[in-house]
Amino acid sequence: MSGLPIRVRLTAAFALAMVVVLAAACLFVYVQLRSDTDQAIAGSLETRLAAAAALAGRGEAFGSADSGLLSEHDESFAQILRADGRVVASIGAVRGPALAGPELRRATRNRVATERRLAGFDDTARVLARPTPGGGGSTVVAVGQSLGDRNEALSALVRSFAVAGVLAVIVASLVGYALATAGLAPVEAMRRRASEISLSGDGERLPLASAHDEIRRLGETLNAMLDRLRRSFERERRFVADASHELRSPVAVVKTELEGALRTGDYGPGVRQALVAAVEECDRLAQLAEDLLVLARAGDGRLPARPEPLSAARLLEDARDRFVDRAAQRGRMIRIDMTGDVVVLADALRLRQALGNLVDNAVRLGAGEITLAARQAAAAVEIDVSDHGPGFAGALAEHAFERFTRADEARSGEGAGLGLAIVQAIADAHGGTAEIVRDAAVTTVRIVLPRGGDADTHPAAPAAAPSRAPERGASQARLM
Repeated sequence: MSGLPIRVRLTAAFALAMVVVLAAACLFVYVQLRSDTDQAIAGSLETRLAAAAALAGRGEAFGSADSGLLSEHDESFAQILRADGRVVASIGAVRGPALAGPELRRATRNRVATERRLAGFDDTARVLARPTPGGGGSTVVAVGQSLGDRNEALSALVRSFAVAGVLAVIVASLVGYALATAGLAPVEAMRRRASEISLSGDGERLPLASAHDEIRRLGETLNAMLDRLRRSFERERRFVADASHELRSPVAVVKTELEGALRTGDYGPGVRQALVAAVEECDRLAQLAEDLLVLARAGDGRLPARPEPLSAARLLEDARDRFVDRAAQRGRMIRIDMTGDVVVLADALRLRQALGNLVDNAVRLGAGEITLAARQAAAAVEIDVSDHGPGFAGALAEHAFERFTRADEARSGEGAGLGLAIVQAIADAHGGTAEIVRDAAVTTVRIVLPRGGDADTHPAAPAAAPSRAPERGASQARLM
């Protein structure tokens, strides 16, 4: 029962209550009608017994003139019986003595009231008897009436309640369902609005019911909660944006000073190694600040993007040129695998950043040859970055694109776990997707973006536009 919708449960409860009420009403009417009918029959029998006893006491026999007094209709009778059971006089539909045996012997001494089956009647008859006045107990006066009319009236009442009760329960269930639907309409309106509300919205609120009841108070409480969440979200987003801006300037200054020290050459081999490591750390800090700023801009909505037709070949060549030296230092190669050219509709700066993240991550944490590929698929373009690394272990692939997600072996290494989150945000901003391609031989992250026109008719914008910060990777096999 608990798994049913609340409307169905309310309707079932309403129908059950209606059944209980109708059953109680039927029982009350049945008992009351039976009692009233029994009293009416008893009163009629008393009147006829007194008349029959008066006639018998005067020694008069029953005649046709007495039928209206002693027998009101075909299902009633009056008799005078001897103590041995012989019928002295009889009027009505009964055949044979109305009393016999112990009941007749008791009637010769006292009043007797009983119900029994009698010949000539289809149903049980109620019999009332007493000794004949002045008869000395030798004769008995008995009157009776069939209970068929009473039983038929009670049966008709039960049938009427059964039919009317079923119809009433059905109608009540329909009305109850309609009332439950109307009563829950404000809740449904709040649910529909809640599915459309985001924390980055312009102060959207849940609709409130006009009545000042529990549902309205629920809506007011939820609206207050939304306001608190929005304030908290805005504070957090402003903090991330401000922190990113504040980090970029000092990191840039430190990097400039370190590069200047490298250019002087007035140091030993150990000092050069430390300066190079410090410059690389500045690059990572600057990229982290840029990534945080991108995520803060994306917020709970979409990252701003200015799509234009771009040559996929030039984008891949640019990504290879930026990372070929770093890959060579690790004894690895970057290869482009595509036939002809494909035009992709994307923001040059954003897509360059996404490719940079993927290639950098493949260089740092992957293995074997790195392959960059682009192909046309229906109305979209698929861009793959693949290597021969270990891939995404266990359930890591399900959470790879979440912020700050990193593989266990990478937690003490480079990166902050934002690379794939940036790739996902950029793909979403273009109306595309980012996904991990399951393959035992290679590890691949695929970006699917809308396709532009042909390369001949849409000249590609320069793909090698300078980025706002140094590139960093979003690993397809491992997370930063």
